[in-house]
Amino acid sequence: MGLILMGRFGQIDYLWAVPSSWNPKLQDDVSLTVPLIQDKKSGSKAPAVVLGFECLESTAFNGIATNLVVYLETVLHGSSLASASNVTTWFGTSYLTPVFGAIIADTFFGNYNTILVSLVFYLLGMVLVTFSAFLPTTALCAVAGSTSCQQPVFGAQTIAFVGLYLVAFGSGGVRAALLPFGAEQFDDDNAVDRERKMSFFSWFYMCVDFGMIVSGLFIVWIQQNVSWGLGFGIATVCVAIAFGGFVLATPMYKRSMPTGTPLKSLAQVVVAACRKVSLRVPADAALLYEVHDKIDQPKITHTDEFSFLDKAAVIVQSDLEEDSNDASAAAAGSWRLCTVTQVEELKILMRLLPIWATSIVLSAAYAQLNTTFVQQGAAMNMRIMSFTIPAASMVSFEVFCVLAWVLVYGSVIVPLLRSFSPANGEPSQLRRMGAGRLLIAVAMAIAALVEMVRLDAAARGESLSIAWQMPQYFMLAGGEVFCYIAQLEFFYSEAPESMKSICTSLALLTVALGSYMSSFIYAVVNAFTAVDGRPGWISDNLNEGHLDYFFWVMAALCTLNFVVYSAFARNYKVKTVVS
Repeated sequence: MGLILMGRFGQIDYLWAVPSSWNPKLQDDVSLTVPLIQDKKSGSKAPAVVLGFECLESTAFNGIATNLVVYLETVLHGSSLASASNVTTWFGTSYLTPVFGAIIADTFFGNYNTILVSLVFYLLGMVLVTFSAFLPTTALCAVAGSTSCQQPVFGAQTIAFVGLYLVAFGSGGVRAALLPFGAEQFDDDNAVDRERKMSFFSWFYMCVDFGMIVSGLFIVWIQQNVSWGLGFGIATVCVAIAFGGFVLATPMYKRSMPTGTPLKSLAQVVVAACRKVSLRVPADAALLYEVHDKIDQPKITHTDEFSFLDKAAVIVQSDLEEDSNDASAAAAGSWRLCTVTQVEELKILMRLLPIWATSIVLSAAYAQLNTTFVQQGAAMNMRIMSFTIPAASMVSFEVFCVLAWVLVYGSVIVPLLRSFSPANGEPSQLRRMGAGRLLIAVAMAIAALVEMVRLDAAARGESLSIAWQMPQYFMLAGGEVFCYIAQLEFFYSEAPESMKSICTSLALLTVALGSYMSSFIYAVVNAFTAVDGRPGWISDNLNEGHLDYFFWVMAALCTLNFVVYSAFARNYKVKTVVS
């Protein structure tokens, strides 16, 4: 999903990429044409090294991920169902590990050391995956009548999966630490550097997208037309070059050590509230504890939801007796008394939880981009005019559709909405997220209709063109533009100041959990449909299965998810900061 999303939302010009465990602070009218590296005052070339690193890393990761389901099926002889499930499980792990990588980098190792350690696992995993492509994947077995059969060789599969999960852990650490490490190279005390830092974020995401396009158009073609080993080998070389360049550039880096984690503040609220469980919360919120002398720290307005947590801000005499010389400082840092802002920060996370949960179902549907969509395309006629288009290369088409949707949104949809309702103007973040969820449901329904047409054509001995898949990819891209951009923006804007990275990493976590959920759905579908000798909906031979039924189930699930989301979004109270 690492896609570059460019556009103007409200008064903000920016680029977003999905997924990433870190996001830039949004600023008004950010220019994307400001020179990025050539700062005569600082002269640092470290950001350029980071950008080059990301181009190579993104190419390498997508060089494996984009076509993995085809490799597992055609080379390692996995079933369609098992291959799709294995891909979503691995993909989910790849987007779960950045959460742990971010915690490790912020708490223990720092960004630089986290990247170095992760690269060791990353490179070793890439080498093993490449090596598996050169091993024999079938063996002769004697049966009655001296006939032969083909069986997967256990060694090749084992090496491939060990390599894949080393890549998942290594890429997760890199993904968590690389972007903030690049941002550290700029001087925040320099106004020009701060502006170029914002430009750096945009260029970083552009490098993510560059890797996805190169892998989809170039590496995938080599894998399926020349050699899987050569295709994986090119991806491995990309990681090796990135590793070497990153280490050689070490003298020019600015490095900082971790300063702790904001999770402590949340834990203090819970502990303090539990300690004062017998106390009553005063009717006047002004009587709750707050520190007003820190003008650089925004204060959040008190809300009535989750009133139990307000007990953490109830002042009793023992709270002020901890340190008679500086009672307020002692209370603010204790586990007995918390400020209203601390309490509201935890409330914000609790309010975000239902919105976040509906994103898991959304990500489960989006995971079909690299699994069942590719399997469906592989069963179609992959020639468009005089070109042969590998099924996995349609992912690159989805990238271009994303850019088209961004242009349509900014130049057509927003002006049209403003002409009808000048007062409201652009839809809110919550409404855009709802529209994205609905568009992905439509994409699943289109995929079901295409599969019905394909099955009818196959019954007549005909092959449907892969071009029929373009509408479902186009609608999926629309859902991504509306939902994921607004979702990252929403999580970032709602997050407390001390938890911006944590909240934006939660959006990345939904990709992981959605992929695991997709694997679970495959297992449930297989358990209920592959019975009594029937092949099941997701069959090894799709002409014998009913992939269209599966897509209809996903469309229904996405529609139900949209209804649930709408109920929560309608009652959501946005954060209010005290001036």
